[in-house]
Amino acid sequence: VLRTSGMDMPARVSRRIFIKAAIGATAASSSLMLSGCGEHYAVDRKLEFASLSAALAEAEKLASSAITESGSLWTLPQTLVHCAQSIEYSMSGFPQMKSELFQDTAGAAAFSFFAWRGRMSHDLTEAIPGAPPLTPETGIAQAMTRLRNSIANFELWREPLQPHFAYGQLDKPDYEIAHAMHLANHFSAIAV
Repeated sequence: VLRTSGMDMPARVSRRIFIKAAIGATAASSSLMLSGCGEHYAVDRKLEFASLSAALAEAEKLASSAITESGSLWTLPQTLVHCAQSIEYSMSGFPQMKSELFQDTAGAAAFSFFAWRGRMSHDLTEAIPGAPPLTPETGIAQAMTRLRNSIANFELWREPLQPHFAYGQLDKPDYEIAHAMHLANHFSAIAV
């Protein structure tokens, strides 16, 4: 029995509280490392998608609407291509990876925290490490086709998926959650 503030408390309860607090603190600090130090954007619609098909429906809506404000320096086509790249790399392999130690600790904790919270937060203008530059000349139709194709290919994919550059090895349901949260984070910064 531990004595805390003059109260007797079973040791297992105190350990449980301590472990939850430690995990929460680790996940929170990890999410800040992966999210550009908790950047805030002028627009944040706080979108959450349960699936890639829900994210695609929002992408279609954005592509056919007049954008009134964006919290990103990227154009909508650049954002769509960036999101498509992430989905494609989950199948083909990311061009550059963080260390396995990072993936197994901070990366895994950040993904767990984001999945628990139901939302991701990251720097919305940070390119995927090693990915080709996003060009402003890409048209909306071309970008939407690429995003549609990447989602369709992911849904049909039956081969092993490649590790995420920061989160490490994810199974297909977790990858879908990661991709859906990624798209939600980007689309939340766009007002129509």
